[in-house]
Amino acid sequence: MGEAYNLQDIAGFLGAELAGDANCVIRRLNTLQDAQEGDLAFLANKAYAKLLASTRASAVLLEPRHAADYGGNALIVDNPYVAYARITDWFKPVREACGIHSTAVIADSAHIGDGVSIGPHAVVEDGVAIASGVVLGAGSYVGQGSSIGANSWLGPNVNIYHGVSIGSEVTIHSGAVIGADGFGFANDRGAWVKIHQLGGVEIGDRVEIGACTTIDRGALGNTVIEDGVILDNHVQIAHNVRIGENTAMAAYAGIAGSAVIGKNCIFAGQSGAVGHVTICDNVHAMARCTLSKSIDKPGSYSSGLLMYETPVWRRNAARFGQLDDLARRVKKLEKGQS
Repeated sequence: MGEAYNLQDIAGFLGAELAGDANCVIRRLNTLQDAQEGDLAFLANKAYAKLLASTRASAVLLEPRHAADYGGNALIVDNPYVAYARITDWFKPVREACGIHSTAVIADSAHIGDGVSIGPHAVVEDGVAIASGVVLGAGSYVGQGSSIGANSWLGPNVNIYHGVSIGSEVTIHSGAVIGADGFGFANDRGAWVKIHQLGGVEIGDRVEIGACTTIDRGALGNTVIEDGVILDNHVQIAHNVRIGENTAMAAYAGIAGSAVIGKNCIFAGQSGAVGHVTICDNVHAMARCTLSKSIDKPGSYSSGLLMYETPVWRRNAARFGQLDDLARRVKKLEKGQS
């Protein structure tokens, strides 16, 4: 069943106003719709306010404006979603330290800190430095001269190439590849000549990298992921990209080589940026948006056609090809009237 907490302790941790039974016992987190006795639910979207009357949750995280509509136990906070995010830390599965498995292969020159766990069939190459409290999952690989900061967690089958620096409290999920060659080639009369990638990758503290995400090493300098960045599954970061602090990218986002992305940016699913552009802080690229030039003004940006029924979409797409001709005709008409 796991740990149980009383509502008073949770309220104190969250800095919440408590309405109801301070001794109410909470064993799980759940949605308003599915909650049962012993569950703490939350209301973060007004569309679900109608569920307050029927929820079976033992307590609910609420904004002040909804508290008057709920007669049960409540924790009243300004932002229930952030409060829910914070309290998930109390209920997360415990990742038990397992020590160093007998099948792990660790180079004699590697430095392994205190309390490190290295799973079955993991490989740690020469000159690697792994700080205290790191968990390296089964089948993972850390290449020559790379380093991993304290209390970082790498899931099974994560591949860290040579010359990669990873900060503290970093989470990297299964299948991620950090430090593979960037896509660099020169064309010699139709034949491709490989540009060997001689840089590395620097990852800051408190970064989270999703499953099957790839971050390429730099061609000369390093690819840099700054502190607090969060990358979803299947994100592609090309060589020599720099991503600023606390920027977030959803699944299938892609950043082309040498782009510089500012702090606190958000890239929605399948969005991205072309190479060699500079994007300022606080830019939000909507789903499937391609940032095709540098941006120096914060705000939300979109590109592409909106969703329509397919026959309508096809007609609109065809008309895009006619816009230039139409603009020229309009300009001629305007000149004729002036």
